[in-house]
Amino acid sequence: MGKSPFKNSQNYAHIQYSAERSSTRGIHPWVTDIETKSIRAEACGKVCQKLKSQGFEPDIICGHPGWGELLSIPYVWPQSPILMYQEFYYNEHGFDSDFDPEFEDQQSDWSKKTETHLKNANSLLNLQHATWNVTPTNFQRSSFPIQFHQRFSTIHDGISNHAQPAPDKSNIKVQVGKQTILSDQDQLITFVNRRVEPYRGCHSFIRSIPLIQERNPNAIIVIVGIAKGVSYGSPCPQGEWKDVFLKEIEGHYDPEKVLFVGQLPYQDFLNLLKLSRVHVYLTYPFVLSWSLLEAMSTGCAIVGSSTAPVKEVIEDNVHGLLVNFFDPKAIAAGITDLLHDGDRAARLGKNAHQRAVEQYSLERCLPRQLELINLVARKVIGA
Repeated sequence: MGKSPFKNSQNYAHIQYSAERSSTRGIHPWVTDIETKSIRAEACGKVCQKLKSQGFEPDIICGHPGWGELLSIPYVWPQSPILMYQEFYYNEHGFDSDFDPEFEDQQSDWSKKTETHLKNANSLLNLQHATWNVTPTNFQRSSFPIQFHQRFSTIHDGISNHAQPAPDKSNIKVQVGKQTILSDQDQLITFVNRRVEPYRGCHSFIRSIPLIQERNPNAIIVIVGIAKGVSYGSPCPQGEWKDVFLKEIEGHYDPEKVLFVGQLPYQDFLNLLKLSRVHVYLTYPFVLSWSLLEAMSTGCAIVGSSTAPVKEVIEDNVHGLLVNFFDPKAIAAGITDLLHDGDRAARLGKNAHQRAVEQYSLERCLPRQLELINLVARKVIGA
């Protein structure tokens, strides 16, 4: 038995506590997520009920349950099968929430773990209603409770065929500022985040910049993504994550050759990938970004993090180089190797393109998606 600070003749302690709602706090922060989803579910349910009153009965309902709208639909159309697109199930251990030791204090607190657990309330309720589920990768499927795995199909959404290698890069130029134009003559390194945040490795990549520039003084580093706020992780307590990590390397890098370009129009984004000599993709064990598969499809030489979602699509030294997520030296070394060895970079880029086309192209994935919809609608599976 463990040691206890309480002693009495009955070998137990009676501890009293009170539970109170703060008059100024409003709804408890642990349940704001499910409240927001309930509001959306109610609004969606009202619209669906109106459709039903007009005689509409769907053969199948397809939807993303992540924002709550599907919570009410099974009660409007109880006979219609539901195919749900499942992205991710939050886990307290083994995935994103306890991955990064730098932010361990933010991740290991019991209250944070409880809050993470409660975020799955919506997911569990929808999993119980789903006739069948579809998810883009096996890694994402693995995040869900094992008892639901047998009611999942793994089919990616599909990458547009616009993401293709350029036969002639000399004709491609990308303007990323009022005066800066990138071309095939540039030793270009690309890094893409929806938002520049630790979940996608901004801290590890920014810390690698001094070494990258030391070994490759002509390199131009282009970082695509919003540099304010977060999409997935915790907000930065000292402003913006980008500024915090740039402050760390201040005086040790050339900021003129590091371009933060924000969001780009899709064609400019694809053109940037087509010009990229090395594309860097880092991620926690979390949902795989489309940008990696688009970079692979355009034939980029990839330096990626050796984390589970990336290892599912990239075999080390076959479709790209995999490095330790937390090691700026390894990141810089991988980039340098590919910048200096054009034949190796070309081989990896060609293999990456082939894998992306064969397994993740829209032409391959869309027929499988449609077939699954048909099977669920006909109640061949999930019945």
